[in-house]
Amino acid sequence: MAKVTVLIIDSFGIGAMEDYVNNGPSDWTANTYKHIRETKGDQLKIPFLYQSGLGTLVDQQPPPENVYGSAKLAHHGADTYLGHQEIAGSCPKKSTKRLMKDIHSDMKVALEEKGYSVSYPLEHSPVLLVNDAAVVADNLESSLGNIINVTADFQKMPFEEVKRLGEVVRENVDTSRVIAFGGPHTSIVHILSCVKEKQTGQWGVDTPRAKVYGEGYQVYHMGYGVDIGRQFPKIAAAHDLPVYRLGKTADVLHGDGPKNPIVNTGELLETVKKEYQQENEDAAFLINIQETDLAGHAEDTDWYCRLLNQTDAWLQGEFMPLMQKDDILIIMADHGNDPTIGHANHTREYVPILILGRKVKPVSIGTRETMADVGASLCAFFDLPETAEGESFLDLILDR
Repeated sequence: MAKVTVLIIDSFGIGAMEDYVNNGPSDWTANTYKHIRETKGDQLKIPFLYQSGLGTLVDQQPPPENVYGSAKLAHHGADTYLGHQEIAGSCPKKSTKRLMKDIHSDMKVALEEKGYSVSYPLEHSPVLLVNDAAVVADNLESSLGNIINVTADFQKMPFEEVKRLGEVVRENVDTSRVIAFGGPHTSIVHILSCVKEKQTGQWGVDTPRAKVYGEGYQVYHMGYGVDIGRQFPKIAAAHDLPVYRLGKTADVLHGDGPKNPIVNTGELLETVKKEYQQENEDAAFLINIQETDLAGHAEDTDWYCRLLNQTDAWLQGEFMPLMQKDDILIIMADHGNDPTIGHANHTREYVPILILGRKVKPVSIGTRETMADVGASLCAFFDLPETAEGESFLDLILDR
């Protein structure tokens, strides 16, 4: 019996990639970890992560007694959803940046051809109101033009209908992602009152103000050029291997196993511990600590620092003692989100990969060309069919 845990500290990058200009010229100085450390000084207390290879990767400290390395982002830009598709074993194809101001006319026609009632609810704005229940608009939190949002009032359009609407939008746009979501504790009137122009020509819903998050919130992510069936969670499901998706992975990875989209880090880590202790068969745990990314978006180094300290202490004091002799822990990120860089968007950075377990060798896996190597390695560990992309590093790291 063996359990493999992939803990993704969302947005915890370790330095700008050389092709940062593809994400934005301002990213050239990005280094999420170093800049938080420089800002917070000795208030940042993450000895476990540092001694597990972070110090080696960033400060050329002596190598740890475990596996360490890093990975490039193979997907275009720096995106949570696409990053997780990559980690799971895909290399999402290059999309096109689109704003609603450029596509609204064609989108309106396409939706009407599918039987939807579509109108322009706001003068001089390209956002679309569908069936008086959902707004199709630009995403204001991601890089400009990367995502189209479908924001719905669940009292007027149930989630299953919102997903179907999102799929029609997905069929008619080549942005990196379409996100369909909503909640039962807002209203379409309030959602429309939260529409704003963030940058010139970029019109969307201010989602936090729209009160769609919280109890009853549901979300469905649809990527561009992604083969979900050949990703680790779906492959595992087809072979009856339990895969737990806890935290943001419940929203951004597709699978059939237990899931819980917990946002609060303390609650998430307690749930992970409980589920891990109760699972007595082969299983995988895919965990995302989302609040670090939220702290990056908020440009809040204090919050980010507290979350890192909390995670480090939990790993060393509570999780590592639970691991059995065949278990493996992989700690990594999905992109950067440097809170000191002067903007609130993701940053295109290398991500650390730290791997621990009683059977892992003290070895470097170098800089991987894609995070998909993680998904490929998970399939190799459990003797499952190969992922769509990625090269397993399992033979490099295990004493068999």
